[in-house]
Amino acid sequence: MAFSNDEIPMGRRTPEHVAARLEELILEGVFRPGQLLPSERRLCDRLGVSRASLREGLRILRSKAIIDTRQGHGSTVASLLPVDPQSPLMHLFRDHPRTLFDLLEVRSLLEGESAYLAAKRGTSMDRVLITRRYREMADYAAQPEALDVERLARLDHAFHLAISQASHNPVLVHTLQSLTDLLLSSVFASMKHLYHRPGPREMINQQHVQLHDAVVSGDAEQAKRIALEHLTSISELLRELEAEHHRLERSAMRLEQWQ
Repeated sequence: MAFSNDEIPMGRRTPEHVAARLEELILEGVFRPGQLLPSERRLCDRLGVSRASLREGLRILRSKAIIDTRQGHGSTVASLLPVDPQSPLMHLFRDHPRTLFDLLEVRSLLEGESAYLAAKRGTSMDRVLITRRYREMADYAAQPEALDVERLARLDHAFHLAISQASHNPVLVHTLQSLTDLLLSSVFASMKHLYHRPGPREMINQQHVQLHDAVVSGDAEQAKRIALEHLTSISELLRELEAEHHRLERSAMRLEQWQ
C-alpha cells in the first residue's frame, strides 16, 4: 500500500506526531474502518520512525478508541461513526419500509455531492478504482445466469462508495461508510423490485454508465446531475410500484365483498 507524503520529517517523529500522521491517513481514507493496519515494520519503514515511537503512537490512538488491538491479530481501524445495528433506531429503520424513501432522499443529498467532488478532485488512481468497481458491477449484471440480488447490491454499493472516496472529503466518506447497512438495504430494495423489469434495468444500467463516464472525465456538473437523476428515478419507480400494490389490494378487497 502506498501512502502519499508518508514519511514524517526529522525532528517531528515523536509519538504524538506519529499518532497525528496515522490519524490523517485514517481521515483521508487510506486506512478504512475495519481495516487491519500494516505490520509495525511496514509502518516504521513508510513513516520513517522508530518502533518505540510507533508503538507509543498506536497506544495514543487506542486511548482515543480510534484503533482496536488484539493480541496476535494486530490493530484495526475502529468505526469512526458507530451505528449499533441493534439500536432501537436501526430496528425502526429496518422494520418500516416507508423509511426507504427517506433514505433515498438522504442518498441523493450525499451522493450527488460525492459525484460532483469526485469529478473535480479525483486523482488518476481514484479513477482507476472507480472504473474497476464499475466493471465488476457491470460484468456481473451482464451475465446470462440468474443474478444474486444481494451480490449485485453489494457491487452497486461498492461502485458508489468508490466515487465517494474520490471526493477527498473525509467527513462525507465516513458518514456514508457508517450508513453502509442502511444504504445496502436501499440498494437491495431497488435491485429486488426493479432490476427484473427490462425498462428499469436498462435505465439503471444506463445511468451507471453515464455516472461513471462523467466522474472519470471530470465533468462535475454532469456527474452531480446524473447522480441525482439516478436516485430520484429509482424513488419514483418504487413509489409507483407501491401505489400499484395498494391498488391491487383494494381491488381484491372489493372483489371479496361480493363473493
